[in-house]
Amino acid sequence: MAVGGGQLAVIDCTLQTAGCKLIYMFYLAKTPGILKALYRSCTWQLSPARRAVYLTFDDGPHPQATPFVMEQLKKYDAKGTFFCIGKNVIEHPQIYQQLLEEGHTVGNHTHNHLNGWKTGTAKYLENILEAGKYINSPLFRPPYGRITPFQVKKLRDTIPGTKIIMWDVLSADFDTAITGEDCVQNVVFRAKPGSIIVFHDSTKAWDRLSYALPRVLEFCKKQQWAMEAIPYGE
Repeated sequence: MAVGGGQLAVIDCTLQTAGCKLIYMFYLAKTPGILKALYRSCTWQLSPARRAVYLTFDDGPHPQATPFVMEQLKKYDAKGTFFCIGKNVIEHPQIYQQLLEEGHTVGNHTHNHLNGWKTGTAKYLENILEAGKYINSPLFRPPYGRITPFQVKKLRDTIPGTKIIMWDVLSADFDTAITGEDCVQNVVFRAKPGSIIVFHDSTKAWDRLSYALPRVLEFCKKQQWAMEAIPYGE
């Protein structure tokens, strides 16, 4: 195998342990430094200087989970960043509009939640562009965190100014084999100022999200951390 292919195999293995639900259901709630180095052009965390953490929510808008998240964030004077699926924005435009009106930021999460490793680059970019018709944002997060280095380059060539947002703390609320309390612990033992934290506003994550989010918000408040949205610009 060529060197590039070998590197991709290592990335594949590392990403599988960094937060994706796979056959073996093995992942790390804290993103390893080697992965951040391999995809250094992506954003994994923000500056700790502001003493803020950045709560992000993938896969919405969702008719139950997204309004719940907004309600909880409002209680703590917090803002979040919502990486939305294009088809879900079409299905729930009022909820999407509410996100904008309440001062949260939004990002593109493809139109159909495509896995970049299993999708040709042309089709992947086309799907992102389709979502972009409904989601006006320079922020992008690849579903499952799976995007190839070539796709990163082509995405930036196709949509200049795109900011690819990853994460450094995973709540793992997608994992039906763990409890809401496990999700809380995944966050509170690993988050620090500058952390980008992942939750999911989805049916699959609902039971764990609805338990964990209020407790994580309370924890962040006690730490005197601001809870801010990821900005569109630097």
